[in-house]
Amino acid sequence: MRYYHSVCSCKHAGAWSPLLSLAVCSVNLEANRSFLTSLHISTQKFAVSTVPTQPIEGQKTGTSGLRKKTKVFMGENYLANWIQALFNSLGEEVKGKTIGLGGDGRYFNKEAVQTILKIAAAAGVKKVFVGRDAIFATPAMSALIRRRSLYGALIMSASHNPGGPEEDWGIKFNYSSGEPAPERITDAIYGFTKNISELKFADIPETDLSQLGSHTYGDFEVEVIDPVEDYLALLKEVFDFDLLREFIKRPDFSVEFDAMHAVTGAYAGPILVDALGAPGSSIRNGTPLEDFGGGHPDPNLTYAHDLVDLQWSENAADLGAASDGDGDRNMILGNKFFITPSDSVAMIAANAQECIPYFKSGLKGVARSMPTSGATDRVAEQLGLKCFEVPTGWKFFGNLMDAGLCSICGEESFGTGADHIREKDGLWAVLAWLSILAYRNRDVPVGGKKVTVEDIAMEHWAKFGRNFFSRYDYEGVESEAANKMVEHLREVMAKSSPGTKLGDYEVQTADEFSYTDPVDGSVASKQGLRFVFNDGSRIIFRLSGTGSSGATVRLYIEQYSSDPSTHKMDAQEALAPIIKLALEVSQLTNFTGREKPTVIT
Repeated sequence: MRYYHSVCSCKHAGAWSPLLSLAVCSVNLEANRSFLTSLHISTQKFAVSTVPTQPIEGQKTGTSGLRKKTKVFMGENYLANWIQALFNSLGEEVKGKTIGLGGDGRYFNKEAVQTILKIAAAAGVKKVFVGRDAIFATPAMSALIRRRSLYGALIMSASHNPGGPEEDWGIKFNYSSGEPAPERITDAIYGFTKNISELKFADIPETDLSQLGSHTYGDFEVEVIDPVEDYLALLKEVFDFDLLREFIKRPDFSVEFDAMHAVTGAYAGPILVDALGAPGSSIRNGTPLEDFGGGHPDPNLTYAHDLVDLQWSENAADLGAASDGDGDRNMILGNKFFITPSDSVAMIAANAQECIPYFKSGLKGVARSMPTSGATDRVAEQLGLKCFEVPTGWKFFGNLMDAGLCSICGEESFGTGADHIREKDGLWAVLAWLSILAYRNRDVPVGGKKVTVEDIAMEHWAKFGRNFFSRYDYEGVESEAANKMVEHLREVMAKSSPGTKLGDYEVQTADEFSYTDPVDGSVASKQGLRFVFNDGSRIIFRLSGTGSSGATVRLYIEQYSSDPSTHKMDAQEALAPIIKLALEVSQLTNFTGREKPTVIT
């Protein structure tokens, strides 16, 4: 029986007895129609409209979901086709289940919510938790799925890509452990997009997303919730908030967090200011905007230039940090000091057991993506931990975590995370660094010589050595040109047997990275072209699929040094010889026409 429900009161036999009342109603529905009305319960089933449609090309779904220009999604049936294909792929399994829904605040999210709710209701979903104003950071959604045992969730985001009517939009499905949808689901979605013929919409009104509370339509419920509450509760289980609060309130400590007008602006106030006591002025660009203020919400040295300029000024904060569009990436800065993402995951792992209560019993293991530097491997070796090298994509970390094999992991693309959820987590990384600083300074009196971000890095390199690392991004490259460069590199690799010299470097191995998952045995091939040299240096090339158009060529360069006298060198200076070799070997400029990268990190 489908019915509307709201909180009410009613007397039966002199007392309120909902179970007895419903039992009486079920005996003779017609005789008790007036009684049902007094309970605000209706047997009316909402109508479901069937609308014909046709397949739309290009709706290939990856682990990061589907990303296109916003106007593409706003085209006739484009979003609806993909959503219907998702629910078709889930089939009977999703009926009667509860899911989550939210996004990064970008343009078109609020309108998209209404379409998604109508298709979800028609598909038999029982309930949807929606973030107020359609807001939900990706890591917070993963936390919601896990804490409330949801079937899964839809996240509206194009991650770190720009937003607005002329920019990017995206959507993805996260599954029951909070992880990005596995390939069996993404492949099924794509399959249904290729032969879809009809859309089903529930005839329900649009839901007010601005106010917290429940809305019921038949037996379908939409509950608008605070997107911060569950996530903050989880963070309090991971970190020592009393220690952090005491440290942040020190008059000789300052923190600066740049939300880049993206989703973490909705979280920074409640977490950093309200819960931990940081001054409100420490939050920069804290209001989520549909176009991210016209900026590019990617927390790196190029796009977070306002924060970088501050940290290289006389007014630098002790800790500078930024997060991206959907809140899963982060950048960490000290006073005139940059922590590379590769080093960040290694340094967090090296300090986690001592400084973060969640890890007090030790780490299960660590992992990094293949292009990420080997800094984490060196920490794992000294701590006696297994270190996994996986392809780019968070789902590979999720498998390891679900199997109890990994506690901390990260990618060089500014993603850092742990097994508290199944997504990378920008604010978690910021609190991890705050925890390291707070613990290391717990006995330093106010006004004393504090342990700084730079101190932590220098001590780490003295113990483990330094993996100099940089990434060059060439964005919006013509796909055909990028593919020709890749084919050229494959030809070079075929001639680069062990012992072959490339410039001054001797090849240890040259291959195309392939990964066999130790948990499910699945194989991921063609995950990046690698030149690994006998001195530990590496050159790696990958084509990225995270953009909405064209190709992004990523060049990764790494050089290891155990010599402390070199550890203060600028990374670009230290890497200059191998960067030159990489450009010569790839003939990148000749193939792409690019003299300089779009972004250097």
